[in-house]
Amino acid sequence: MKLSKGALVAVVDGEKLALFRNEGGVEIRLKAIENPPIEDRVSGSAGRRSSEANPDNDTQAEDGFAMGVAQVLNKWVVTNKIDELLVIAAPKTLGELRKHWHKDLQAKLAGEIAKDLTGHSTDQIAAAVEKA
Repeated sequence: MKLSKGALVAVVDGEKLALFRNEGGVEIRLKAIENPPIEDRVSGSAGRRSSEANPDNDTQAEDGFAMGVAQVLNKWVVTNKIDELLVIAAPKTLGELRKHWHKDLQAKLAGEIAKDLTGHSTDQIAAAVEKA
């Protein structure tokens, strides 16, 4: 996958967010940037509740975190802090993020990679971007 210089890469799972800027041109060179505060949410999407398939509140907390991440990214897009965005997220988290994307964010998405890469090195993340 090709990214423009300055593109933002967000690596997300249900508990963690890592943000990077692409400082390379043709070659992907990611540099970590500081994470913004993510507002804690009690729950994510409406309609989710504990059941036999979801015996505890972990899923709601993860959905709530994804909702908070989407809120921050939406705000950055509408205030022109993001020109291009690549999201790499665990598949379930990516599904939750998509529910909350602003239409302006969708227009700036360079792509999505449904893979959990939180906790991986910057080089491993850059390699995954290049392969996508």
